[in-house]
Amino acid sequence: MKKETLGQVLKQRRGAYDLTQRELARKLGVKASHVAYLENGRRRPSLSLLARLADTLALDKQRLFLLAHPEAHWIVGKDRDAAPAKRQDNAWRKFVADRPMLTRHKVTNQELKVLQQVNMLGCISAPNQFLFILNAIRQAVEEE
Repeated sequence: MKKETLGQVLKQRRGAYDLTQRELARKLGVKASHVAYLENGRRRPSLSLLARLADTLALDKQRLFLLAHPEAHWIVGKDRDAAPAKRQDNAWRKFVADRPMLTRHKVTNQELKVLQQVNMLGCISAPNQFLFILNAIRQAVEEE
């Protein structure tokens, strides 16, 4: 059985709504060629475009995110193991203690406050997950 792709889901749902690529692009505020690239797996949508796709095509946002970013499945997937609180605190301590990494990635104090709030959700078990989340937030903010 072939694994489902973001492009397949978008094309199938667009067809179910009887929309052309051009019509969908107009609703999303992008070019028709961008929709074609997404459907053919040649581009990944931004987080804000993923949200618009989900809203426009009545699709689950988490499902679309995981199709667009399968490498993130272990972070947000339903089948991930619950990490003990001690490991989560340890991940946060390691992240904020790595000053060279924070400097290299230009992490601001405001971004650290946001990430500390994310840490309180209890879903982070490794320091590098904070960078993944931070980059996703930065990308979403840039596009608004």
